Amino acid sequence: MTSAASVEFEGQNWIRVLRRYILFSALGHLIWETGHIPLYTIWVEDSWREIGFAILHCTGGDLLIAMSTMLLSLFVVGSSAWPFERVRWVLGVALILGVTYTVFSEWLNIVIRAAWAYRDIMPVVPVLDAGLTPLLQWVVVPSTAYMAALGFRPRDLINVRGR
Repeated sequence: MTSAASVEFEGQNWIRVLRRYILFSALGHLIWETGHIPLYTIWVEDSWREIGFAILHCTGGDLLIAMSTMLLSLFVVGSSAWPFERVRWVLGVALILGVTYTVFSEWLNIVIRAAWAYRDIMPVVPVLDAGLTPLLQWVVVPSTAYMAALGFRPRDLINVRGR
């Protein structure tokens, strides 16, 4: 039987985890966007002001994608006991959604819209024809943000059973 106190505690946990995930995602994506922007032509073709705007704009978009993929993941595979259950499933689906969107977005904005372009120094994944750093971003940042939001340390991942 569940007491009112435990329901309140669990309710606070899921909202706290989501808030922390959003904050860690924002920070992670800001750092990532700042770090990999030299791999795009904007780095050599545009002003510092335009580069700064692009970093903030892309970070904002990344945050919207991060929130959308997490909410969709929770809707599809989450449970009412999350974040105590289905931890791996929720992250796995969020990563698949994030990487899938990234491949689509890179194709749309580079090939179709020509809104941005890679420099020659951008490593490109041949089969996907997408930049390596945007793909890695959508594995590394959400994974790190999710684990940090849950309070995991790297060694804790070994001890997560059946989640």
